[in-house]
Amino acid sequence: MGDLLQTLSAENVVGSTSIGQELDLESLADDLDGASFEPDQFPGVITRTTDPKAASLIFRSGKIVCTGASSVDDLMTAVGLTFEKLRRLGLDVPEEPDVTVQNIVTSGDLGTSLNLNAIAIGLGLEAVEYEPEQFPGLVYRSDELDVVVLLFGSGKLVITGGSKPTDAEDAITTIHARLDDLGLLN
Repeated sequence: MGDLLQTLSAENVVGSTSIGQELDLESLADDLDGASFEPDQFPGVITRTTDPKAASLIFRSGKIVCTGASSVDDLMTAVGLTFEKLRRLGLDVPEEPDVTVQNIVTSGDLGTSLNLNAIAIGLGLEAVEYEPEQFPGLVYRSDELDVVVLLFGSGKLVITGGSKPTDAEDAITTIHARLDDLGLLN
């Protein structure tokens, strides 16, 4: 089972926070080095950090969504760096960002090819979306998991909707056990 967990890799960690005040996005974009603001394309200012690599989307309401981090620690660091940039502009920003992890997207590998048609039937059609002519993966939503799992014929999977790293660990362990019980792991 440990080998299974070793295949897990966080691909994108998304979190949100707020600085608790309305912002003038036009002047913020002008003052913030490297920021972009294209209101016709997107209603927020986009600013990036390079170490860790992430993008913060800053909205008029003062809400900030940070995306692209590869761990919860990197998310917290990237938000802290964004708060620091705003503080340097003279904005009254909380000392410690209150960040809520919204979504962790994790990839993994069951290590064997999968018969998705058999899995769709085995896992129960009420919990599965599988339309191979629309999308090559099987979408599995189980009441026992807090996440959505995309399974691919290669044995690779994507776990999305988690709010803590253990959500992906629980998901891959549960999926492996269910498929093993059903005799669907080659």
